[in-house]
Amino acid sequence: MAPRLQLEKAAWRWVDSVKPEDITEEHIELAYRIAVPACKRGTCRRNCKGNPNCLVGIGEHLWLGEIDENTFHNIDDPNSERRDKNTFVGLTNLGATCYVNTFLQVWFHNLELRRMLYLCQNSRAEGHNIESDYEPRTICEHLQYLFALLQNSNRRYIDPSGLVKALGLDTGQQQDAQEFSKLFLSLLEDTLSKQKDPSLQNVIQQQFCGQFSYVTVCNQCGRSSALPSRFYELELNIQGHKNLTECITEFLKEEKLDGDNRYYCESCQSKQNATRRIKLQSLPRTLNLQLMRFVFDRQSGHKKKLNTFISFPEVLDMAPFLEAKDEKCTYELSAVLIHRGVSAYSGHYIAHVRDACTNDWYKFNDEEIEKMEGKKLQLGIEEDLAETGKSQTRKPKSSKGYHCSRNAYMLVYKRQMEEADQTQMNVEVPAFLQRLVDQDNKKFEEWCSEMADMRKQSVDKGKAKHVEVKELYELLPAQDGESYEFVPVEWLKKWLDDSTAIKAIDNSHFLCSHGKLHPDRIGDAKRISHKAAEILFTRYGGGPRVDRSFLCGDCVTQRCQVLRLKNQLNEDHREVTNLAKAQLKSGDEGFWVGKASLRQWRQLALEQLEEEEEETKHTNCKTNGEKPTSTSSKDCVKENDGDVDEMKTFNEDILCCHGGLSIQESERRLVSTEVWSKLKVYFPKAPEFTQQQDSCQQCMRLEREGKENEALNRMMASEQKSSLLNLFQEKNRPLLQKWPQDTDILYIVPLFFVDEWRKFIRRPAKSNPVSSVGNSILLCPHGGFMFTYDSMLQGDAQHIALLWPAEWEVVCRLFLVDQTISICRIHDPAQDNGNVQFHTQPVCVFCQSCVENAARASYFSSRGICGSTRKPLFMCGRSSTTRG
Repeated sequence: MAPRLQLEKAAWRWVDSVKPEDITEEHIELAYRIAVPACKRGTCRRNCKGNPNCLVGIGEHLWLGEIDENTFHNIDDPNSERRDKNTFVGLTNLGATCYVNTFLQVWFHNLELRRMLYLCQNSRAEGHNIESDYEPRTICEHLQYLFALLQNSNRRYIDPSGLVKALGLDTGQQQDAQEFSKLFLSLLEDTLSKQKDPSLQNVIQQQFCGQFSYVTVCNQCGRSSALPSRFYELELNIQGHKNLTECITEFLKEEKLDGDNRYYCESCQSKQNATRRIKLQSLPRTLNLQLMRFVFDRQSGHKKKLNTFISFPEVLDMAPFLEAKDEKCTYELSAVLIHRGVSAYSGHYIAHVRDACTNDWYKFNDEEIEKMEGKKLQLGIEEDLAETGKSQTRKPKSSKGYHCSRNAYMLVYKRQMEEADQTQMNVEVPAFLQRLVDQDNKKFEEWCSEMADMRKQSVDKGKAKHVEVKELYELLPAQDGESYEFVPVEWLKKWLDDSTAIKAIDNSHFLCSHGKLHPDRIGDAKRISHKAAEILFTRYGGGPRVDRSFLCGDCVTQRCQVLRLKNQLNEDHREVTNLAKAQLKSGDEGFWVGKASLRQWRQLALEQLEEEEEETKHTNCKTNGEKPTSTSSKDCVKENDGDVDEMKTFNEDILCCHGGLSIQESERRLVSTEVWSKLKVYFPKAPEFTQQQDSCQQCMRLEREGKENEALNRMMASEQKSSLLNLFQEKNRPLLQKWPQDTDILYIVPLFFVDEWRKFIRRPAKSNPVSSVGNSILLCPHGGFMFTYDSMLQGDAQHIALLWPAEWEVVCRLFLVDQTISICRIHDPAQDNGNVQFHTQPVCVFCQSCVENAARASYFSSRGICGSTRKPLFMCGRSSTTRG
């Protein structure tokens, strides 16, 4: 299909050969492009805006053919939020709370801890009314409810925000995971210690607490002293080690105390060299081993992550490390906490946890939970994320029963139980908690049902719309000889776009000033069959209905006139240009025309045509009484030529302010009667001035007066310059630093006065004469001079000018002086050392307020700011050289 501009030209090509009075119905239909062939599907990549019969590319491809019903909605399947059978429940990451989620999953899989938490007294939960939502308050209540949901919820993952908020954690900032583990266990121990049931008070100690002693032996007397201590986790240094055994051995190794670190021996009563080591006395049921991956770097002053590979066993025998060597102490690996990332301040935390009931391994990654194949721990890709590219360290091979990791930061080992303890595997949720879980499950099922209903409604609506579109789209094209109507193409697109609400059809913006279809808006409308229009207006309403009778013959006629005038304008422009080049013959009557008007007359004529035919101006899409907002031809001229002043009417550039002929002869020229007659056709109201017409008398009188004033100013400037030549040329000027010997008095005027006076002397025709000396601005409110002799020596002299007595007499004669200001040199006759004093007249009052104002004015004035108003001096009508 031809481009839009080609369609536009084709629609009006007939105007060259058809006069406005000869327009027929055929020409009107050509202007509205009724007979332009409709486009076929597949021939247009996008809709042809210039063709009202093109119904391709408006969104119909989404509806034609078979459609997947999932495209009719944007609602995810609610069952995707449902927990699968025989799987665990995940936890939502609230921003940067993945480290919290990993510990919660590890503690949840500690069956003994879970069982004991369920036994804690919770009167609020037991007496809760299921008609309202349950909101835990204490840490224990939050854990109870959270563990119950993790155990029996129907949701695939749950939100731990209640517990996180109760702990006061910042969800947007990742905390130290190892420090969080210690603090949370300490907080939980303190909470459980307040339970009335004695069996609950020591749950944390029984599960996680072990004991060791710091044993110190004096090298002098051999005295041994032991300091017992409890631990909830062993912090193992991994730097320089390859396996877990080396880390534990270093933790327990003997340490020498010498030099400044000597030990004070009670027996020797003095500091002595000694040895110290840690002796493990007892171990807990759950052994937490913290691998110190995040250490302080002295060089950078920040924490850093150690990406050291550490090998650790699935079964750990701790008996060799205990003091009681005959005690059996075997542990099985139950959880590995992983930090993915190279930085200690960012990254992601996940947990590999072994199910105590089935011995299956699971990977807990916030909401996502993955069961490992087989019964073995598989770290897999977790070890490929710490480093990238050439910096990757090769992973050491692990023996059977061992694993190797450079991202594991905590290992959890569970003491092997006797066969009799296997009955403790089943942990039931208490009835009072199960009621709360059932309440939450009910809400979840209601939500799933609501989402399913919404999906079904959307699908049903989409299917109905699919049938409607398929049937109606076939009816849309208007066949030759059949009735037709026009509808907005944008409405059709929205009708085919199911994501937007369908409003009533609005054809009002298509109408011209005659209440019919504007020919310039045909590109925004589509011609459809009367049958299809009847269905659309019946279903969606709107109006007005625009049919064949709305083709506007008046608009077409006016457009024809404009186009023909434009074509004629081009011919007249060429002819006027050629005629204007010829010299005016003697005896012929001429007419004055502005040179700027003659240069721009074609553009002015075009603008005038467009203004007179506002409704037919194609570049202005505002119709039906709306105000134009598009760029007019006149604006284009201004944008293209910024030096040309805006001209509204022809010949206004030779029109003076009194309405007569301008006296600026250089701005106008004479043209022949033939040229003027052609211009008069386009500008019948233009000012007309014949060759014999005189220039404006008022302007001529003002010009004469101006020249006389200019001559007077020049004479005045010459006289003042000769009288004050040294002042003008800045020669032989008196200085306070070197007081002249031949005078004891100097006079002071503002430097601003001298500057303005020099401007006038240099350009008397362009500047106004200076008539007065305003010395009052140098006086304070109390009438005293604002400066002292010393202050003027220190910088205040930049605001004044010094005059010789003879110059002062001339100034008083030529100018009106409001205040005489002088500075006198006085010799002290009582002194033989030639001591001299200087006094100003009027005397500087030097009161405190004046001193402060003067200092402030000097500070601001030096920065071009008025001291009183704090505004720039030019805004206050002052010069930066005056005293504010």
